[in-house]
Amino acid sequence: MYRKFKTSGPIVKPQIRSFQTLPAGYMEIGESAAEGATRETWEEANAEVEILSPFAHLDIPLIGQTYIIFLAKLKKPHFSPGPESLECKLFAPEDIPFDSLSFSSMLVTLKLYIEDKKIGRPKFHYGIINKRLFLQTNVHI
Repeated sequence: MYRKFKTSGPIVKPQIRSFQTLPAGYMEIGESAAEGATRETWEEANAEVEILSPFAHLDIPLIGQTYIIFLAKLKKPHFSPGPESLECKLFAPEDIPFDSLSFSSMLVTLKLYIEDKKIGRPKFHYGIINKRLFLQTNVHI
């Protein structure tokens, strides 16, 4: 769940990965999707955001995941890596490091956002990401 789409957005580098992603995570019991998005953005980017609207619903059936992505704006121009992140940066759309994004859902989300910026208005998007399961077998004799 990514929560900062004005002209650029914070992208974090989680401590467990060498790649980058948008703030995201699982909902906790008792919170709405928007509340979870707000909380995850705070936890990963120390950023206070105001949710503006839903942006995308992406299903990934192979791994049993659904992403609900929100458009939001920073309440204050302050952000920094949270305890789960190594770095936190803002990127202009043309500077987004697509080659170092961790997850296909974030790649799809950011490309949809850039397309909407080009037409001058956000739309709500629904999509299914059909991943293929690649198995690598190492046989040692």
